[in-house]
Amino acid sequence: MIKGVNRQVLEITETNNLYYEKALLVVRPEYCNAQQAVLEKEARQMLRRMYPPSAIKCRQRFFYWLKRLGLSALVGGAVALLVNYAVLT
Repeated sequence: MIKGVNRQVLEITETNNLYYEKALLVVRPEYCNAQQAVLEKEARQMLRRMYPPSAIKCRQRFFYWLKRLGLSALVGGAVALLVNYAVLT
């Protein structure tokens, strides 16, 4: 039961998340007089930091590093081949 509680609640409807439709954040009483734009900006930053890594993001990250390491291996092999060719001739 809630009696006589006066709180400011910030509702974020665009969370840009596949799983969550909206977020409700309760503003601390000492910051109730802050500008609405500042509160919304802070709320969006906090929501961005709270995202759990989804399976899609993990898969994309895996392929990103796989491509990056594969490309590094190819460049390293090409440099070694060129150095070896230059030494032999």
